[in-house]
Amino acid sequence: METLHVLVVDDEPGIRSGIIRVLGRHTVGYPFMEEDFTFELHEAESGEKAIEILESTSIDIVLLDNKLPGISGIEVLEYIKEKNFDVSVMMITSYASLDLAVKAINNGAYNFVPKPFTPEELKGAIESIAKNLYLKRMTREMNREGREAKFQFLSVLSHELKSPLNAIEGYLRIMSDRQAGNNLEDYDAMIDRSMERIKGMRSLIMDLLDLTRIENGSKQRRIVKNDIIDIIRASVQMFEPMAEQRHIKMELISPDELYLLSDKDECSIIINNLISNAIKYNKDFGKVTCTVRKEKGKISISVSDTGVGMSEEEKALLFQDFVRIKNEKTRNIAGSGLGLSIVKKLVEMNEGNIEVESYPDKGTTFTVCFAE
Repeated sequence: METLHVLVVDDEPGIRSGIIRVLGRHTVGYPFMEEDFTFELHEAESGEKAIEILESTSIDIVLLDNKLPGISGIEVLEYIKEKNFDVSVMMITSYASLDLAVKAINNGAYNFVPKPFTPEELKGAIESIAKNLYLKRMTREMNREGREAKFQFLSVLSHELKSPLNAIEGYLRIMSDRQAGNNLEDYDAMIDRSMERIKGMRSLIMDLLDLTRIENGSKQRRIVKNDIIDIIRASVQMFEPMAEQRHIKMELISPDELYLLSDKDECSIIINNLISNAIKYNKDFGKVTCTVRKEKGKISISVSDTGVGMSEEEKALLFQDFVRIKNEKTRNIAGSGLGLSIVKKLVEMNEGNIEVESYPDKGTTFTVCFAE
């Protein structure tokens, strides 16, 4: 868990100890975060002591009373703004007034909460400010990475999530208004379509999480000898229902077992992406063939389909983040544009290489090779 350092600035010992008691056992988590936040509490009985701690300790959040002995909370806030400390400040005071609230917000305070407050109100306030701090820092990091990458990222999210959400909302409104009558079976198709769109959004989110973990090096790896045939069999079985819906035949040509020194989760992600794409970009009544060979100290895994294929120009665009092949034949196929980018990164992490052979209207073959 990630720890946020919280400085409680209040001249009343009871207030400080109460806040420490509530937040010391509290955690905050959100679906878009990999880990929950815990809190490490620091305390100061005066503005001068608060500044001393801010100068010597890395503080993330300040819960700041205004009426303090010596310099006031607003003066501490002004000092934080002047020094440009990377902290979020919440004013907590029993001397609440509109003028003070405006002055605090103008000086960079995130929020203004009057005393007395309940433990639940305190937890709600800390959850809000922790989320704001996380998003602010993530945005700053994205700015450092470059405006183009940020806008590309946001464009993909807005497009890929907005469309299915709009569709789901439309179906729910139809069901809520009973526009198709009161027979539940009349809504089955809408429910199925909504579930498909939810599945697509979940896939996008998982792709984004995989990419983030790979890029920042936070993904935990466990390199052991894995039977690659077992991993491929499991993937084929998982995607068989998806293939059967379009009458696509799946075939595995391989030895009974073949061991590869690798991370099992990474191998699964690679195979799952390749087989999923082979089905999505295939034709109805087509075929997907997985072929595994061992020769000259190398293990090769090929996934072939009889689908729409690609031109040389389209092949050149593969393996880039957020890139999808879009033409008349693929425009209705959902995807994040991250799957093959993730595959290539994972293959290279395992010191392998990936090649593609494709012909329009004839099909595509992806081949991954690893040293035995």
